[in-house]
Amino acid sequence: MASEHHVGFFWSRGDAAFTPGTYPQNYVLQFPGGLDVDGSPAPEFGGSEAGVDPEQALVAALSSCHALTFLALAAKRRFTVETYQDDATCSIGKREDGKSWVDVVWLRPRVVFAQPIEDDVLRQLHEQAHRYCFIANSVKSDVRIEPQI
Repeated sequence: MASEHHVGFFWSRGDAAFTPGTYPQNYVLQFPGGLDVDGSPAPEFGGSEAGVDPEQALVAALSSCHALTFLALAAKRRFTVETYQDDATCSIGKREDGKSWVDVVWLRPRVVFAQPIEDDVLRQLHEQAHRYCFIANSVKSDVRIEPQI
């Protein structure tokens, strides 16, 4: 199954100078259906907390893909999920060549089921969700799933 997924990116200098450290770094991510999301580099990279930074967007993609895959697997096994929450984070490290990269992403899902679920079954569902999540299969980062039981 091939599919395409589109996101627009819009940035404008406005009337600001375009020299290092002077040009605006805020941007807008434009999603189909009219949803616009403000973006900015993370504060430690000269941005503000007013927008989603690229690192957060990557973590959000991994978290939501894992969650949706988990929900599909749970439904297939007839486990009724009441709520699914995640407290996902990432860290940025240096590779051997000195370049920065997102080295580790932690997903910390907390799932509430309508019926009792064995801890090992929950872990198995998360392992399968990670294995089938195509976003996780597309990144080099170490994605660690730490279910909150």
